[in-house]
Amino acid sequence: MGDNRLRAAIERIVTEAENRPLLSAIDAAPRPQKKEIIEILRLLQEVIYPGFYGDAVLYRANLHDHLGDVLFHIHLRLAREIEKVLPREGDRDSSAVDLTTRFFEALPGIADLLAEDVRAAFDGDPAATGFDEIVLAYPGVKAVFTYRLAHALYDLGVPLIPRIMTEFAHLETGVDIHPGARIGRSFFIDHGTGTVIGETTDIGDRVKLYQGVTLGALSFPKNERGELIRGTKRHPTVMDDVVIYAGATILGGETVIGKGCVIGGSVWLTASVPPGTRVTLPNDQLRIETRAVSPAPVRSSK
Repeated sequence: MGDNRLRAAIERIVTEAENRPLLSAIDAAPRPQKKEIIEILRLLQEVIYPGFYGDAVLYRANLHDHLGDVLFHIHLRLAREIEKVLPREGDRDSSAVDLTTRFFEALPGIADLLAEDVRAAFDGDPAATGFDEIVLAYPGVKAVFTYRLAHALYDLGVPLIPRIMTEFAHLETGVDIHPGARIGRSFFIDHGTGTVIGETTDIGDRVKLYQGVTLGALSFPKNERGELIRGTKRHPTVMDDVVIYAGATILGGETVIGKGCVIGGSVWLTASVPPGTRVTLPNDQLRIETRAVSPAPVRSSK
C-alpha cells in the first residue's frame, strides 16, 4: 500500500514538472552551474589576494608559476560557463573565449581598485588591526570584491553570471550589490549587513556606507500593458566623499546626494541634497522616558 502511494506521488511530481515552464529548463541549453561559478570566485581570490587564500604556500620563487596555472584554469572554466549563457546562434565557443580574455585584460585594473578599497577600509575603521584582518574578515570588503568582478562581466554584456556572483556574496555577507551599479574608487561598507545598492545606482569616489543603508528605487514605472519598464534610471546618484550612516534609505533615480554630504542614521530621502549638507533626524522626534527602578529585595542569608 505504501509503495503504491509513493509511486503515485512520484509519477504526479514528474508529470506536473513538465507542465511548469517557469520552473523548468527542460529541452533548453545547459545552464551555468552555480557551484562552478562560486569555485571560480574562490580561485580569483587566490589571484587578487595571493597568499591570503588557497592551500599553496607562496614564495617569490613560485608565485609566477602558481598564479599562471590558476589563471589558466580560471580561463578554461569561466569560458565554459559563459558559453552556456550566450545566444545559440553564431560561434558561441569563440565568443566565450574572447569575452573571458577581455575580462582577464580588465583584472589588473580591478585589482588596483580593490587595493584602494582595502586601504579605504583600513583608513575608515579605527578598529582595524591590519590589512590581513580586512582582507580575511570584513564582509563589506568581500562583497565589494565580488561586485567589482561581476561588474566587469556585466559591462562586457555577459548575462546571468554576474548576478549569480553578487547573490552569492549577498548570501555570505548580507550585502546586496547589483552588478549593474557603478561604484567609484576607495569604496567602503562598514559592518555591511543589510546594505542594498540597486542596479542603476551611481556612486562616486571615497564614499563610505554603514550597515542597513538602502540605495533603492522610489517606484517601478509600467507601460500601458501594466508591464515593468526596464532599463531606466531608478536608483540614486551619490557623489564623491559622501558618508551615509546606518539605516538610511535613499530612493529614486532623480535623487542626487551632493559631494561631501553626511546623511545621518535612519534618514529617509526621496529628494536631492546639495553638496556639503548634513541631513539628520531632528531631536524633537525622539522620545526618551526614564522610569524609576525599584531596588531589588534583599534576601536573607538564613
